[in-house]
Amino acid sequence: MNGLELYTRTSTEAAARVIRAYSTSFGMAANLLPPDRRRGIRNIYALVRTADEIVDGTAAEAGLTADQQRSVLDALEQEVLLGTARGFSANPVVHAFAVTARDADIETPLITAFFHSMRRDLSPVERLSRAQYEDYVYGSAEVVGLMCLRVFLNGHAWEPNGSIPSSMAPLVSAQPSRRSTSCATSATTRPNWAGPTFPEHCQD
Repeated sequence: MNGLELYTRTSTEAAARVIRAYSTSFGMAANLLPPDRRRGIRNIYALVRTADEIVDGTAAEAGLTADQQRSVLDALEQEVLLGTARGFSANPVVHAFAVTARDADIETPLITAFFHSMRRDLSPVERLSRAQYEDYVYGSAEVVGLMCLRVFLNGHAWEPNGSIPSSMAPLVSAQPSRRSTSCATSATTRPNWAGPTFPEHCQD
């Protein structure tokens, strides 16, 4: 085992510790996956959770202002993008994610969309248009599912209307979720054909 392999293994172990500490149910579900899929899902979760800690109160508890939190989030995004491009980051959680992103072909637009929605959490709003709401939900939740999907389908030939690999089953009902804004929290979901119901302050 060379130095990079040891560092990568240590980084993925750090990501696994994050998921064990923060999400018992999702961590248990991830344990049902094959080892390669399990590592990828853990690595994604650890990065999502790290970004959450910046915007959802932990950084504020450390005394950071909203502007400082935004600066830290921006720096994390840049480190993720650079780490993914290079295949290395000095931040173990970012390195673990970068390895997964490169292996599973997680596209840069998914990463940037996620961080775009994280920034919205630093600027509370009283009203969102339908387009703004959908943009927020896409970046804060849907892209995380799409990242996981890249891991599930890695090495599988699959069409949008085709069958889902059996390795996907354990996490169908246990995808990582974020604590979202009041709009996302108060929205309810109708059957697929009807679309979401928006709370009053999230209407067009």
